[in-house]
Amino acid sequence: MSVRKALIALSFGTFGLGVAEFVMMAVLPYVARDMGVSIPTAGGWVSAYALGVCCGAPLLVAGRRRPLKQLLLLLMVLMVAGNLLAAVSPGYWTLMAARFVSGLPHGAYFGVASLVALKLAPEGKGALAVSVMVAGMTVANLAGVPVSTFVCHLLSWRVAFLFAGLWGGVTLYFLWRWVPFMPGLPDTGFRGQFRFLRRGAPWCILAATVLGNGGVFCWWCYISPLLTRVSGFPDAMVPLLMVLAGGGMVLGNAMGGYFSDRFTPGRVDAVVQGGICVALVGIFFFAQVWWLSVALMFVVTTGLFAISSPQQTLILKHAPGGELLGGACIQIAFNLGNAVGAQVGGWPLRHGLGYNYTALAGAAFLVVSTLVLLYFVRRYEPRRTASSVQAAHC
Repeated sequence: MSVRKALIALSFGTFGLGVAEFVMMAVLPYVARDMGVSIPTAGGWVSAYALGVCCGAPLLVAGRRRPLKQLLLLLMVLMVAGNLLAAVSPGYWTLMAARFVSGLPHGAYFGVASLVALKLAPEGKGALAVSVMVAGMTVANLAGVPVSTFVCHLLSWRVAFLFAGLWGGVTLYFLWRWVPFMPGLPDTGFRGQFRFLRRGAPWCILAATVLGNGGVFCWWCYISPLLTRVSGFPDAMVPLLMVLAGGGMVLGNAMGGYFSDRFTPGRVDAVVQGGICVALVGIFFFAQVWWLSVALMFVVTTGLFAISSPQQTLILKHAPGGELLGGACIQIAFNLGNAVGAQVGGWPLRHGLGYNYTALAGAAFLVVSTLVLLYFVRRYEPRRTASSVQAAHC
């Protein structure tokens, strides 16, 4: 069974989940108008997905004895069901339930798929394998969401969720066909799944993830008005700029996996989050300079996904006996950071400050997350010698 094909099948799943998660933000005005609700009320559909992510991830504890491939298939069935229900939802509450169901497999799938990718990877290539799995999410932001939004404009918002559901069906086939059988993990019991949380390392990783993602989303949630009202771009240019940002995500994901295997995930994570902090400070001062605003936007989105595979790899390494739960917890941390960042980024706007202040609020988060990671590297991550690096790449 080809390792490359198996990783591609896993990335098909993250692509579908990426479209399902992010397309609602892009088509929210269409859905709100069709359902006859205000846009603030329609925001509940975004929150319902995030709530599903947080509720679904811990359910992996119940499936700890099942073979990993079987878990992937079951989670993808949930993804198909939730999105097809969203496509035919007749009203607000039906769509709310569909979004919740769609979110249930998200964090759990990333947790299981990360573990499968690590098991499939050759020695010393674990983070790169995880980055291939995560690549589907970056491609969803680069192409899947913009194309879905365009189709929604021409036809109906329901087409986007129909596409996500059908894509899940295609993914089911490739997961069944290309991913080899893998037995369940050794059963450490219910309490054993949570034992890794007694140590400090996982909490450092989760805290840095919440703070890092929160800092970026302070700015990212308000990127469109910042580009139009501060940087001076016309509204018609924003979709093209979002494609450029998606390209940064693709590049960052590949770089994060590559450099994590050459050095260590914690060091890569710390350096990148420090770089994001500097870029956000630059946006605060220079957002009115259009070319600098775009260049720094590209740097931040590149960094956002450059830390994704290192964080996935780190939590699995530091969650012995609870790898499935650890992999899912990192997704909860991502979504919690997104939610907190969106709220904190709105504070300066509610007090009459400019959109560039969202980047300054985000930079404050990144300062703390970088310090947490520096402590983590010093306390928990041994330095790799030149001989160990060379051995890992022989």
